[in-house]
Amino acid sequence: MEPTTLRVSPHFIARNAAEAIDFYKAAFGAEEIFRMTDPSDGRVGHAELRFGETLMMIADEYPDFGAVSPDTIGGSPVTFHLDTRSIDAMVERALAAGATLLRATADQSFGERIAQILDPYGHRWTLSQKIEEVTPAEMQRRWEAETSA
Repeated sequence: MEPTTLRVSPHFIARNAAEAIDFYKAAFGAEEIFRMTDPSDGRVGHAELRFGETLMMIADEYPDFGAVSPDTIGGSPVTFHLDTRSIDAMVERALAAGATLLRATADQSFGERIAQILDPYGHRWTLSQKIEEVTPAEMQRRWEAETSA
C-alpha cells in the first residue's frame, strides 16, 4: 500500500509571531517563505519558514480556534531537534539572539554532540551535530554500560 502522508511539518503558535520569526532567522538562519497578516489587528495569521529541508508554519495566538502558545498554557511537552553542521556556533548564535541555555553542549554516547535551549517564545530545541556513526546495537551497549558504572 502506498503511503498517503507526504510530510509532517511543525506549526508553532507564538505570543508574538512576528518577533518569533525574526528570532528564528537570527538564531537558526531560517528563511521566511511568506507571511499573511490579519487585516483586522495585524497578527500573523500564517507564515512559513524553511529550516534547511524542513518547513515550519507559525502564527500568533488565536485562542478562539484553540491556537495558544506555550507561554499561555505554561510550557510545552514538545522538543524540536535541529541538526546542525556546527553546534557550538549555533548555540552561540541562538544565545546571542535571546535563547536561554537549558543544557550545555556535550558529546553523547549515541554519536552526537548536543545542547538544549529554550527560545524566547516557550519552545525547547535540542541542537545536535553528528560526531560519530554509531549503530543502534552499540548505542544500547553504551547506554547499558553507562547505567551500570
